[in-house]
Amino acid sequence: MDDIGLRKDVLDELEFEPSVDARHIGVTVSNGVVTLTGHVGSYAERGAVERAVGRIKGVRGIAQEIQVRLPSNRKTNDDEIAERALKIIAWDTTIPTDCIFVRVENGWATLRGTVEWDFQRQAAIDAVRKLSGVTGLTNELTVGCRVSVGDVKQRIESALKRAAEIEAAHIRVGVVGGKVTLDGKVHTLHERAAAERAAWSAPGVHVVEDRIKIE
Repeated sequence: MDDIGLRKDVLDELEFEPSVDARHIGVTVSNGVVTLTGHVGSYAERGAVERAVGRIKGVRGIAQEIQVRLPSNRKTNDDEIAERALKIIAWDTTIPTDCIFVRVENGWATLRGTVEWDFQRQAAIDAVRKLSGVTGLTNELTVGCRVSVGDVKQRIESALKRAAEIEAAHIRVGVVGGKVTLDGKVHTLHERAAAERAAWSAPGVHVVEDRIKIE
């Protein structure tokens, strides 16, 4: 597909996505790389835009330049955001709350600490990014659990085979310590992201190097 056709698909997908107000979003495409500009009303909406674009076949990369502009009646003090973040993390029984530190400056939240599983790290990130008043998020959470290399590789390869949206035969998995390397080819960014999620699903994984190419 050429860039003109791909741009139309991106615009159509953003209009179709109910969680996105596409009126203030600009889209340009060059060699399959989509650049997103403009502004949205929340950090959660910014993430929804990127996920929607990543689902489209032919998108080879995304340059995310969208700004978060909170309406004046939705701006929240940093201490209130931090307090809400800690509370919403505490409500999730899967997250070890005593291991996570939250810092907020000008609406930008930073999460630090160590958890045993990546799903715990992701759960904390997902909880905080949805909070009103958050304009950005830096994830400095690390995974500290250690398991054998062979076990990690087997778990990831099994997860890839179970995933309906991934052609597992086209993906190779390498593991050194807690670092996982993914090689191969897929058709969409969505499929590539699904492969990354499968890699992160294994305990002890703290780095995923994604070398998968989009065909």
